[in-house]
Amino acid sequence: MSLLSRGLAAATAVLTLGVLVPLAVVVGTGSAQAEPIGAGSYTTTLPAGAVLPTACGEIPRNPRQYVTGNAPAGAVPTNDWWSSLIFKRNNCAYSDNLMAHPFSFNTSANGLGVDYATNVTISGTATGVGEYHYPYSTDFTLGVTGLNSPDVKVDGWTDWTVSPYFSDGARTLRTTIGHGLPFVYARVTGGDARLGFPAAPTVWSNTGATIGFTAEGHDYVAYAPSGSTWNVGGNAITSSLAGKGFFSVAVLPTTPASSAADRQALLSSYGRHAHAHVTGTKVEWAYDQAASTVRATYRYTTQAMEGGQSGTVIALYPHQWQNLSGATPIAQTYVSPRGQLKTLVGASAFTTAIRYQGVLPELPQVGMTGGDLSTLNNYLGEASAGDPFGGFNNDTYWTGKALGRAARMIEIADQVGNLAVRDKLIGAIRTRLTDWFTAPGGKNERVFYYDRNWGSLTGFPASYGSDTDLNDHHFHYGYYISAAATLAKFDPAWASAGQYGGMVNLLIRDANGFNRNDTMFPFLRDFDIYAGHDWAAGHGAFFAGNNQESSSEGMNFANAVIQWGLATGDTAARDAGLFMYTTQGEAIKEYWFDNRDVNFPSAFQHSTVGMVWGDGGAYSTWFSAEPEMIQGINMLPINGGSLYLGHDPAYIDRNLRELVTNNGGPPTVWRDIIWSFQALSKPDTALAEFRAGSYTVEEGETKARTFQWLRNLSALGQVDRTVTANHPLHAVFTRNGARTYVAANISHQPITVTFSNGTTLTVGAGKTATTGAITWSGGSGSGGQPTTSGSSTTTTTTGTTTTTTGPPPVRGNRFFVNNPGALSLTESAGARTDTIAGAGGGNNDGVPRNAQTYTACGLSGTHDPARQTGFSLFVDSGAGVANGVQARVSYDFTGSGSYGRVETYRYFATDPVTGWENYTAGAQHSSSGGFSELRDGCVRLEVWSAIGTGPTSLRVNATAGQGQQSVLTIPFQ
Repeated sequence: MSLLSRGLAAATAVLTLGVLVPLAVVVGTGSAQAEPIGAGSYTTTLPAGAVLPTACGEIPRNPRQYVTGNAPAGAVPTNDWWSSLIFKRNNCAYSDNLMAHPFSFNTSANGLGVDYATNVTISGTATGVGEYHYPYSTDFTLGVTGLNSPDVKVDGWTDWTVSPYFSDGARTLRTTIGHGLPFVYARVTGGDARLGFPAAPTVWSNTGATIGFTAEGHDYVAYAPSGSTWNVGGNAITSSLAGKGFFSVAVLPTTPASSAADRQALLSSYGRHAHAHVTGTKVEWAYDQAASTVRATYRYTTQAMEGGQSGTVIALYPHQWQNLSGATPIAQTYVSPRGQLKTLVGASAFTTAIRYQGVLPELPQVGMTGGDLSTLNNYLGEASAGDPFGGFNNDTYWTGKALGRAARMIEIADQVGNLAVRDKLIGAIRTRLTDWFTAPGGKNERVFYYDRNWGSLTGFPASYGSDTDLNDHHFHYGYYISAAATLAKFDPAWASAGQYGGMVNLLIRDANGFNRNDTMFPFLRDFDIYAGHDWAAGHGAFFAGNNQESSSEGMNFANAVIQWGLATGDTAARDAGLFMYTTQGEAIKEYWFDNRDVNFPSAFQHSTVGMVWGDGGAYSTWFSAEPEMIQGINMLPINGGSLYLGHDPAYIDRNLRELVTNNGGPPTVWRDIIWSFQALSKPDTALAEFRAGSYTVEEGETKARTFQWLRNLSALGQVDRTVTANHPLHAVFTRNGARTYVAANISHQPITVTFSNGTTLTVGAGKTATTGAITWSGGSGSGGQPTTSGSSTTTTTTGTTTTTTGPPPVRGNRFFVNNPGALSLTESAGARTDTIAGAGGGNNDGVPRNAQTYTACGLSGTHDPARQTGFSLFVDSGAGVANGVQARVSYDFTGSGSYGRVETYRYFATDPVTGWENYTAGAQHSSSGGFSELRDGCVRLEVWSAIGTGPTSLRVNATAGQGQQSVLTIPFQ
């Protein structure tokens, strides 16, 4: 859904957080200059009546007037956390609030306003619209004595940092700030470094070049060059910097509460990196197809201002530290609107490893015959009758919705062999996309315009500020790219570079281009690399920072790029889509849904937000107060890329309980969207509600897609996250203990897909195949239910017959403990550590709490009574005292989700000396259940803190060469 309300007319002003902001002056010409790209084209002459981004309500100007000559060449970034520095939408001289985390910033004539926002404000009610914010409030202003800068410019930027620059002609201040940086780095000329405060700070350490102080309840340390001193007077701290012109200021973590000794220890450890100024940040990603894992490395370049210092201090968001590979954060953490930030000290890079669970072009057809098949074909006929674009507005967003709607029906019609509907809609999509992708002279509608000043591609008619504010390009264009990917499967010539593929790539390049050398567009415009998700507003000019409403439409874009890359053989596009999809999927769980129920403030009584803001979140939308829409806007559009929504069925149930409570009853609007979400947890219930009566179809939906989704999930069951595959288009489902494996092949040759438990699936060219144990009773539409049989099946799907011979046997009884969450028969790439949370001073002996869990499934084998369960786990509590970790091993003999044998071992008291200790399976604390044969079963290892307050590290992923490998052995042949 778009950033601005659907209901806003194209008026002369927009209301943003109570501020009336003038829109752009209309500019246009009657003759357009077409720029060819293959058989398509775009225009570089503004269409008649169209508008452009503005600065301060004036005729559009080149935004490069707001950058210095040191800034990178090429297109300026927009849609970022710091974009108001360069967009100047509300403030012609300075910026709006900049939410970096742990810092927040503002700019003024005196320099950079600095805040560590830890106080939350909550408004609204538990059952109505509500918001939480950690609002900006100046702790101090970092500047130069006498500075009176008439404006702020941007002196440079990298992937997640920016350098605001102030100058009044006599004095200059250059700062570098960024996501996850607890430091502000500064260079000054023309005067002393100055920290100005609203009230006198409390100084708790002042030794030579280093001063520690408390402002507004927050502890800071300022580091000047050697030979410097800091002077405290009234409401200011100043330093001549010994004439060297550089310094840095760090904010110290607040949790747990710091003692005087803690502050001094942090002052010292941070100080070892205070003069290694961060000058560059860069992300690199790679898709490990065999392991179905996306690894992203976040690198920092530093300049040693003195003393040869290197490395820096890095604060990690939850979606990062939850998937951290090969590093261990310190105990102290920061408060943020996203939850707890964990900290690495002295690092120059870190890597995340996120397991990829797969996407599909669409759900497979499973056992649909008779009345249900007739019902589906009738729905397809109804939805495709007449003009598939009829009733939709002509702008880019609503055209996109119509394209997405038609593409879903093409996929479904192809699977059930309804060629009449399929081919009609293929023709309709081809005609409409071709129209949009050509720009003959004088064309003013259904045309894309490229603006060199802003480095942006905007479709006209535009909507929801996609022109004036550069809003929502990823939302709009994701639908175009998705439809083009579907079309490419059936008409690859149309999608070739010599035809219209170049125009599709142009949309990708505009919204989230992944080529750093592309001078036409900024790198990953809408995707915030470090925050892990998109931002909707091009300008980011709000008191609360930037915002994004429809995280699911952001995922629709990422999924579309994956599918387009696969359809056209563009592995760079595929992998960029996978990076955005997996990273944003983790961010959604943490920041929109708070699946773990730890990130939202405890007093904020909602289990989801409709919008994420730079400084918080809101149970609201830009266009409606209906609970169905507040929650549903982060579900739509539903398609084969939506399976990430089903990764936590328990959360789905919690989300929908809140919806019913807030709504005062079951949903009455967007029921098809809500049912589709519900079906990922309770498919039978959702299907029964669909069958029960009539409803109003959501604008981008059809009854055909909703019924196909609900009916097939009722047969397939829930998404199974324990098994992945070595092909991007895959999924696994579990119902009543039986698995169904799914893979799609959009190539022109048969392929064989191997799943992580050894199951293989041969998929014909252009087909979706399944294998499993599902048959369907009551296929006439009477509400029959799926049943299961044995594990060896022959399944025919859309013309492809696939045979499997059942689950593989246990090919070894020794498993390596690997992150994320896996027990593997093979070694991983290299050692890292997982953090076992402390017991919080409680006693969890025998009862897992905040456990790290590792699982292997798809196992078959015979129990060997002469053997016992064994493990060797390398753990370390550092200098922590009175800590004890505990392990439990559980056996699910049939893969049903029910663990028939559970063994809990006595906890291991770790010593207070840094270094790995070996926790082995000794005496059992307790056990329940007997052993049986493993038949496509699972084994699970849980490790937690039974006692103690401090965290414990668990060594995982180690290779034989590195030694100290954590392993589990099971008593099976």
